[in-house]
Amino acid sequence: MKRSSMLSWLFILVICLQGAGVQGQVFEDAGQYISYIGKANEDLTAIYLSYLSAVAHNKSHRKVEKRRDEVVNAIFYTKSSILAMPPWKGDKSYRDTTVTYLKILNSVFNEDYSKIVNMEDIAEQSYDAMEAYMLAQQKADEKLEEARLKQVDMTNKFAAKYNVTLIHSESDIGTKSKIAGHVNKHYNEVYLVFFKPYKQEAYFIDALGKKNIVALEQDISSMKKFATDGIEKLKTFKGYNNDPVLIDACRQALLFYKSEAERSSAFSDFFLKQDAFDKIKKVIDSKRTSDRTQKDIDQYNAAATDMNAASKDFNTLNEQLNKERADMLGNWNKKVSHYFDDNMPVQKKQ
Repeated sequence: MKRSSMLSWLFILVICLQGAGVQGQVFEDAGQYISYIGKANEDLTAIYLSYLSAVAHNKSHRKVEKRRDEVVNAIFYTKSSILAMPPWKGDKSYRDTTVTYLKILNSVFNEDYSKIVNMEDIAEQSYDAMEAYMLAQQKADEKLEEARLKQVDMTNKFAAKYNVTLIHSESDIGTKSKIAGHVNKHYNEVYLVFFKPYKQEAYFIDALGKKNIVALEQDISSMKKFATDGIEKLKTFKGYNNDPVLIDACRQALLFYKSEAERSSAFSDFFLKQDAFDKIKKVIDSKRTSDRTQKDIDQYNAAATDMNAASKDFNTLNEQLNKERADMLGNWNKKVSHYFDDNMPVQKKQ
């Protein structure tokens, strides 16, 4: 038997033995029955929050893929344990709705997050791809929260049915789960505003390298528009818990992109003057020295002077923008890290 097959067989055996233990367990009252399911769900929530916390602080699903596998395995184990429970006095409702809840969790972590991991690889390629990636994460978070709330509601109904008084204070794990969703949602909405001119600048830099004046002018115009629109949109945002750190960092980034667009005419100017110089040089080079007129020489010298001046402006601006861009991105990344460090619940692996 292969090692992987043997491990799988042993894992199933352990679950069956533990499930048998649950099946044989006698619950003295409905409160104990509810507590058993509640504890199982809370332990599982702690495991999947550990995964979501790791994603938030690493900002990459791919890098913590092993954690997701652990979550999927934990869901399978928990579902098997709950399925092995006896009905409470013939009433299967609470047990079976809990199993349904666990099936939803399995779908989210086994299917939704698998798609999210794959989408992450292409998210940087375009704004639409990034928006779809962010939306997929938001939908997954919403599914988890919706399922959690339904489970809480079922717990309350089952407790009322069997006269069990519950302490209606949300558990620490439940609170962390809700907070995680809100923290991610705020980051995603701000990041999309940041990403639009950020990606447009990448197109601008590509056009700059290719000396494509038409594309360059279009990219400059789009970058300025996206930055200007983004600055206005940020005015409608409220920071998570009134914490403006992300909004302020995004605004600073957009102000840089807007300023970059407004100053980038120097790049187009250089390419135009370089093109003019090349044309004059081609004409003068086609003539023998004796056939060159003073007008030819004057035009050549004037074009060379204009091109050299434009080249100096090009290099100066390029150096300034490179420094400002590095400072802006450093500030953005620093503030994003602070935002998650300050607001995202940290759930360590149990």
